[in-house]
Amino acid sequence: MTLSALQFARDHQAAFLEELKHLLRIPSVSTRPEHRADVQEAAAWLARELRAMGMEHVELLEVNTGKGESGHPLVLADWLHAPGKPTVLCYGHYDVQPPDPLDEWVTPPFEPTEREGNLYARGAVDDKGQMYMHLKALASLFAAHGGRLPVNVRVILEGEEEVGGESIGIFVQEGGDRLRADFALISDTEMFAPELPTLCVGLRGMIYTEVEVRGARTDLHSGMYGGAAPNPFLALARILAGLKDAQGRILIPGIYDGIEAPTADELAAWRRLPFDEARYLEEEIGAPALVGEPGYSVMERTWARPTLEVHGMPGGFVGAGAKTVIPARATAKISLRLVPGMRADEVFGKFKQHVESLLEQGVTAEVRLIHSGEPAVIGTDNPYIRSAVEALRQVWGTEPVFVRSGGSIPVVGEFARALRIPSVMMGFGLPDDNLHAPNEKFAIANFHRGIETLITFFELLGARTGEAAG
Repeated sequence: MTLSALQFARDHQAAFLEELKHLLRIPSVSTRPEHRADVQEAAAWLARELRAMGMEHVELLEVNTGKGESGHPLVLADWLHAPGKPTVLCYGHYDVQPPDPLDEWVTPPFEPTEREGNLYARGAVDDKGQMYMHLKALASLFAAHGGRLPVNVRVILEGEEEVGGESIGIFVQEGGDRLRADFALISDTEMFAPELPTLCVGLRGMIYTEVEVRGARTDLHSGMYGGAAPNPFLALARILAGLKDAQGRILIPGIYDGIEAPTADELAAWRRLPFDEARYLEEEIGAPALVGEPGYSVMERTWARPTLEVHGMPGGFVGAGAKTVIPARATAKISLRLVPGMRADEVFGKFKQHVESLLEQGVTAEVRLIHSGEPAVIGTDNPYIRSAVEALRQVWGTEPVFVRSGGSIPVVGEFARALRIPSVMMGFGLPDDNLHAPNEKFAIANFHRGIETLITFFELLGARTGEAAG
């Protein structure tokens, strides 16, 4: 009797989980230079996994970004021996956010730990755990089908998603036939609620910036010079106050021009979602009250409205004790999330112009664009989404829902523009998984059911006939 791919995955659940733990122990923090070797180690480990399961043309590719050194490696692989079947481009990222603040972790961030049905570690759900589901689904299919797959598959894994994805952006523009596919499959999103299978069909874009305000040539003694010398922190604070009002409305002139509102059908579907605002405030936010633009629901504010947030303000003296210094410079890290109808380059231009208009006497400012990504809305009337819906329905036993995400996955827009392919965003994280925060987790049951869903999805696609892109 031939073993099915689903049964193979079920028989190897414990092994798959231990392999994921090995990957999670590698601190592949892409934003910190001291972890460059760790990022490369994670890439090499994934390349070995791909070769071992049967993928072909496995390669680690470092892209010249024009900044003096190559970026973190892309991991490439393919298997293209299913004539007449669709070609899927499986995308994921193996880099992770910094784990700070370390003292808020219950267990060490790079020592994966099981507690109450969850796996806790940095990268558990974003995106190592979800990316690894793709690999284990493919491995199960190879094992069950005598070294063959039901569809053609290309794989691209990146190590820079958490720092803007510059290398993959360049490669998608220049990669040509090596990325030719019918659609992309991405598991870097979440389910709307436990046990509710979810397809994400919209993402906000983003610009991430730094505003550096400069005053005197050097730090100055506040007793000797206070009252005469400009203070960049105070000037920066007044700039920040001029970017957004107390009701959450962005004050940059023209920022709302041309934005596209969700359709009436989409808004009606959002209203039918099982959303408890009080629970959301208490369990996910943990603040005294919600904020944001009046007249819009939480879903509208987080999925379909632009936002502006301040992430950090390095500068001056922040050590223990006192140091009465007027800093020579102060910096703020600021991002704007973008919605359909907005373009990153145009938004940055408006942002920069507005910041400069808020400068006061005695200081100068430099406004820097760190990275950006465009918003995306994915059409649902295609055979890949229909197959995804059916796979989710079969494995989870309930009807999937369509949602948008307030987050950004810049490569979705790159795939649409450069490769002219849609993306299927099928994620299995949960709203309380603490992405980018201490005690990040992934429900172990979702990890295993995610693998089963992907196996079912690939097999449903393999039952289709049509022109193969690869």
